[in-house]
Amino acid sequence: MKISEQWLRQWVNPNNTSEQLAEQLTMAGLEIDDRYAVARAFSGVVVGEVVSVEQHPDADKLRVTQVNIGEAELLQIVCGAPNVTVGMKAPVATVGAVLPSDDKKGFKIKNGNLRGVDSNGMLCGASEIDLTDSIDGLLELPADAPIGTDIREYLGLDNQILDISITPNRGDCFSVRGIAREISVINDLPMQLPEIPTNVVVTDNGADTATPAVTVSAIEACPRYLLQSISSIDRSIDTPKWMQDALVQSGLRSHNFLVDVTNYVLMELGQPLHAFDADTIVGDIVVRLAHPAETITLLNEQTITLTGDELVIADDKGALALAGIMGGQRSSVTDSTTNIIVESAFFGQLAIAARARRFGLHTDASQRFERGVDFELPALALARAVDLITSVTGGQAGFIVEAENTEHLPARAPITLPIAKVRDVIGIEIAPAVMGRILTQLGFEVEQQADSLICTPPSYRFDMSIKEDLIEEIARIYGYDNIPSVLPHLQVSMDYDDTADLTHEMKLALVDNGYMEAISFSFSDAKIEALLDDEALGEVLALANPISSDLAVMRRTLLSSLLPCVQYNLNRQQPRVRFFETGLSFVGQSISDLVQTPSIALVAVGDIWDEQAYQNRALDFYDLKHDIEQLLPAQIDSMRIRYERSELAFLHPGQSAKLYIDDAYVGWLGQLHPNTAKQLDLPATWVAQLSLAPLLTLAREQQAITTPSKFPQVRRDIAILIDSEISLQALESTIRAAAGELLTDLWLFDVYQGDKVPAGQRSLAFALIWQDRSQTLSDEAVKTATDKVVQALTEQHAAKLRDS
Repeated sequence: MKISEQWLRQWVNPNNTSEQLAEQLTMAGLEIDDRYAVARAFSGVVVGEVVSVEQHPDADKLRVTQVNIGEAELLQIVCGAPNVTVGMKAPVATVGAVLPSDDKKGFKIKNGNLRGVDSNGMLCGASEIDLTDSIDGLLELPADAPIGTDIREYLGLDNQILDISITPNRGDCFSVRGIAREISVINDLPMQLPEIPTNVVVTDNGADTATPAVTVSAIEACPRYLLQSISSIDRSIDTPKWMQDALVQSGLRSHNFLVDVTNYVLMELGQPLHAFDADTIVGDIVVRLAHPAETITLLNEQTITLTGDELVIADDKGALALAGIMGGQRSSVTDSTTNIIVESAFFGQLAIAARARRFGLHTDASQRFERGVDFELPALALARAVDLITSVTGGQAGFIVEAENTEHLPARAPITLPIAKVRDVIGIEIAPAVMGRILTQLGFEVEQQADSLICTPPSYRFDMSIKEDLIEEIARIYGYDNIPSVLPHLQVSMDYDDTADLTHEMKLALVDNGYMEAISFSFSDAKIEALLDDEALGEVLALANPISSDLAVMRRTLLSSLLPCVQYNLNRQQPRVRFFETGLSFVGQSISDLVQTPSIALVAVGDIWDEQAYQNRALDFYDLKHDIEQLLPAQIDSMRIRYERSELAFLHPGQSAKLYIDDAYVGWLGQLHPNTAKQLDLPATWVAQLSLAPLLTLAREQQAITTPSKFPQVRRDIAILIDSEISLQALESTIRAAAGELLTDLWLFDVYQGDKVPAGQRSLAFALIWQDRSQTLSDEAVKTATDKVVQALTEQHAAKLRDS
């Protein structure tokens, strides 16, 4: 928003420079994007009066003028402007004057001779002094302009224009009044409001001044609506120069006086107004929602078709204006309009938001209403506009018609601000009296109760709802520069959450084994979820508003996200793929019963090594099992790990398993079922998914440190014949239970199935490591312990000890 510093200083005039004023506003959260003078630098131009005008003897388009600039002698100046006349006052560039130019060096005025006639200076148009030309010719100054006065001083061309970046939450600052309020609080100065008579003389002359009745059917969207008529307006009166200057310097064009007044009040107070041509209105005014497919031609000559949720101002004939955005052409004020009706209303933010953009519009009114306009402002703004119009043009004001529903006006709930909370957040002590002064000057109603301030926001602060909002106001007005830079006092908690670190270590372990991390949506394709369907996974949650048809449900397993990644790579000639992902899996048919489980999933396709490796082979179950066990702490006792055959429908029944740790279910691994892989157009695919929670618990366990035994270990090997259906895991469990504490380790080192063993059986050879921490084991003790193991295997699994 552009605003004139001179206009601001009429409201509040602190004793600081333009630069200091801009710095204050920036530090208060109103960033100054740019600051520049009304006109570029020039010198030597004064107010002059044309005393005489004669035709140039040798040029039809030139005139020879005598100009008075307040010195003893008149200046003879040759001028080609068509509007030069005797008695007019205009800017005069004297000899030696430097005028602005695009090359930044300036254009210097010298004595000249034009077609044989001396010329000592130059009469200037607006463009010569860096103003906008409105006519072809000289800039005509008012008749009372003092002769000889420096034109920069007279026209206020050194006045600074502040281009302020207003954040969306500060709709109260889209006006001179709003910015001046900030300056007055920052500098602790009173604000000088202009005199706005609220008791404008009302002339009731019947139809000429009658204000139409108002009906508001959309009371939530428009809880306050005011109208006042003005008749018998003298349209021969132009917009006063001071008003034109204020508007132009604020980035607005001057149109005609009636339009300029509404724009002036908009910039001054922040309240959008609209003037209707009273003679075009048929019947009464109705504020309502648009009818579906209703059309209106706007002031910009754009005809739009309304959808039904737009707020319109209408009469008996149809829509007159798109409320809070732009007026309609049918009721627009023209140069011949002498009777008007001025509208001043409060429209709710949600009733205006997005409506302008829907039709490709962006207006000063919509910009303010979307951010929130002071709901107590319409009456004051209407009084200001009516006073300006009647005092300048002599128009006659009619009665005010008001439609109001206070129940739907925004509520201003008190906010409790603990005084100690301000110190905790800002870091310094600020006296409660200073806090109260700041908030009171900002318009809050402040009451101190015990150790808190009870603050009720003003009607123009829509962004105030919690105590942190108040603390921010105190800090920015107190001054961020006044808050010393000190190290904060931190309460250090030793309860460190190491989840991220431990998860990262797992990721690194997989990366070391050739896997790459994938990051994908938590949404998945319902078709893939159907292929991976199993009662053990639970129910699928469908999205109410999916971003695409192939991302329509929440994934129950991370495979739903990883398998499409595999497909994508295989389709691009990448035959060997290794991916993993960490994230949430979701089970449940509604939000209320949704279970979210942090998980880690793997998928692998292709050979064990890349194609350059020597003696390559296809990936198998034990390779995948090895990768899974890399996620477990190296020091974990293998007795705590248990595998069982998996019965998940989408896994290969003979190449899959469930993983248990301490009898707690952790996850599953194995080959994707060939039928499922075929439907996804995948080769042999190995997959796994584990819950992160038990893995993290395992990683956090404090491992006991024991002193190595000084007594020697004893190894005994046993070979048994056993039924092929009995799992290795069951045999190891039996061995450990029978061996007792003396058994420190065991492993399977040979498996044989063939002609030398009966059908349906296999030969397994185990190595048993015995050790006593307190003494050297005797052969007899080792034999006794080994015999117990053999006996347990015989009794529980019908095993037979092989002699050779």
